[in-house]
Amino acid sequence: MKGFIFSRYDPSENSQSPFDKLLDIFTQLLTYTSGDVAEALQWLTELDKEYQLSNNEYGIGDFIQDLKDKGYIRENEEKGSFAITSKTEQTIRKRALEEIFGKLKKSGVGDHNIRKSGQGDELNAETRPYAFGDALEQIDMTASIRNAQINHGIEAFSMQQDDLEIRETDFKTQTSTALMIDISHSMILYGEDRITPAKKVAMALSELITTRYPKDTLDIIVFGNDAWQIEIKDLPYLQVGPFHTNTVAGLELAMDILRRRRNPNKQIFMITDGKPTCLKQGKQYYKNSFGLDRKILNRTLNLAAQCKKLKIPITTFMVATDPWLQQFVNEFTETNNGKAFFSGTDNLGQFLFYDFESGKRKKL
Repeated sequence: MKGFIFSRYDPSENSQSPFDKLLDIFTQLLTYTSGDVAEALQWLTELDKEYQLSNNEYGIGDFIQDLKDKGYIRENEEKGSFAITSKTEQTIRKRALEEIFGKLKKSGVGDHNIRKSGQGDELNAETRPYAFGDALEQIDMTASIRNAQINHGIEAFSMQQDDLEIRETDFKTQTSTALMIDISHSMILYGEDRITPAKKVAMALSELITTRYPKDTLDIIVFGNDAWQIEIKDLPYLQVGPFHTNTVAGLELAMDILRRRRNPNKQIFMITDGKPTCLKQGKQYYKNSFGLDRKILNRTLNLAAQCKKLKIPITTFMVATDPWLQQFVNEFTETNNGKAFFSGTDNLGQFLFYDFESGKRKKL
């Protein structure tokens, strides 16, 4: 005799494994500790004491051993220290993408749609009559056969040129993006951690582009007293320094990099929390942290105007809500004819993702 046995559903039975649960927390901690494994594990141990993250069957020691066995960390036996591997770096980027961009799924070879139909490489829902010169692979056979049946009947079936319908396709664009991240000291001042959200956004954007839009390019620039380029794999280790904000140096480097990119569409994303306060004059630094220094501001605005001439829009993400900063941001944005978001730290990723996706669809 067959029957069914019903029992109370226990959601923990289908939840993550103990290792995966701890890995989620561990990767978050690595972002805050800039890739310092020892510090992240120390934090994890303290959290375990307070919130009982592990149990008698699977402890923190088991988790550390699994991290080594599964290739997430490597041990330097001579120094007695740990370091994360490239596998962990990619895991952090993927988890940042999931956290910030939600249920975004991977698609095929990545490009960006634009609002223009023609001989592109992705089909859309629109059709039109066949015209001389259209490629044969664009013919919508189902619609064309239906037209032939209607126009000529089933018994004496034939297909003429007038019966053919073409499935429209969308052009795709390739985009080169320069992402500028402010690493001046103010990014961790005033009781607010602004660098960690900036790092997460950069990691999520890099993972998005490399997986969904592989034909695009992403160059990451950090700027303090100076500006320099970093690789995607360096993002988890990024730290704030005792720097002023040399926005000019960041923009100059971004423009130089984008000039060498062959993609027709170029853009700059800039994540910052304040106004420019520094210039480099030869080997000397000109600094002024008080108010808006016109000497520094004018150089910054000149570069914004140059970017406009080069058709390089700049989108500024101001991760601070101080009203007095709007004066600089508004003037800078107006000069470049770009965009600006006063996003704060909580919704920085959503703003950047929205602008990245919607902006590419509008490019010609």
